Amino acid sequence: MHNPLLDKLHPYPFERLRALMKGITPNPAYRAISLGIGEPKHPAPKLIEEALMASLKGLSGYPATAGEPALREALCAWIRRRYALSLDPASQVLPVNGSREALFALAQTVIDPTRPGATVVCPNPFYQIYEGAALLAGAQTAFANSDPARNFAASWAEIDAATWARTQLLYVCSPGNPTGAVMPLDEWRMLFELSDKHGFVIASDECYSEIYFRDEAPLGGLEAAVKLGRSDFRNLIAFTSLSKRSNVPGMRSGFVAGDAAIIKKFLLYRTYHGSAMSPIVQAASIAAWNDEAHVVANREQYRAKFAQVTTILSAVLDVALPDAGFYLWAAVPGGDDIGFAQQLLAQYNVAVLPGSLLAREAHGVNPGAGRIRMALVAEVSECVEAAQRIAEFTSLFKQSL
Repeated sequence: MHNPLLDKLHPYPFERLRALMKGITPNPAYRAISLGIGEPKHPAPKLIEEALMASLKGLSGYPATAGEPALREALCAWIRRRYALSLDPASQVLPVNGSREALFALAQTVIDPTRPGATVVCPNPFYQIYEGAALLAGAQTAFANSDPARNFAASWAEIDAATWARTQLLYVCSPGNPTGAVMPLDEWRMLFELSDKHGFVIASDECYSEIYFRDEAPLGGLEAAVKLGRSDFRNLIAFTSLSKRSNVPGMRSGFVAGDAAIIKKFLLYRTYHGSAMSPIVQAASIAAWNDEAHVVANREQYRAKFAQVTTILSAVLDVALPDAGFYLWAAVPGGDDIGFAQQLLAQYNVAVLPGSLLAREAHGVNPGAGRIRMALVAEVSECVEAAQRIAEFTSLFKQSL
């Protein structure tokens, strides 16, 4: 016996990638370099490690699901510094065990599967948790493809009026995974108007918000709401994480913020679900959110490596510096992203993620097909070496077409 909705889940991209690469023997002349998984590799800040070690006595008590007041105050203080917004720490923020589990859990909180045609809209390509959350909440999915002609912005206009009318939850990701695109204010205005008309909740995944390459920091969902006169954040929940910002994915720490009515229901769900954050992680999270110096240093490392790698790869591939995030989203010669990735691994021992594994066919196309995602998460020298190998391979690959 099992929940039949589990049978609707698709294999995770990395599971599919392992199957596609099975039987391939990488060239032993090169050491293995993986640009496949978006897992930060920069060292965790010492101040976070020290805060963890200093808080071990906190293990002797049960933590509150709502988090300690000091943590919620730290979250609101960061929001105030980053976005110039004032939120109520008692009702408008909630700590979560990383944005991944919260993105999943929110769907279980807001979806009513008894309503006919319950639908969740996702960008495409997308983070597969969105789809899994929708399916396990008893909803169906609809996809808005990214448009290369518009800096890979999601084509929300592809979603017809009948689908919007059935929509209960919309996932947006800005800066985007895998494209790095940042949603402008006009796009937020359109989505807020649709939310007001149809009553759906907007889940704004902003886990890449602190890694960016322009002078101006990416616009956040809560920030956009206030700019558009929506200071109550109605039907809007933003998700933020320390994983990328502070290089601590293993700590599983983030928060949600926004509509107080939704957060109240979400807290109720999480109380039953046993989602309280460990006291020692709370203490370390306070230290992380209260410090910006390590974030600036981290961002500079990414800027340095992206400047070098993009210069190398743009000479042979259709690729450009993204708005934000730590991925490069490149078109491959000939359009066979899987074949390109397989041959690259076999000949040069560099792993990349085929873009078609990150998307679903929608509106007649798979918008990830013909592209690869490269996660520039390792140290600069390793990323540069990988780029040089990819450039050499690509030049030879073009000759074989």
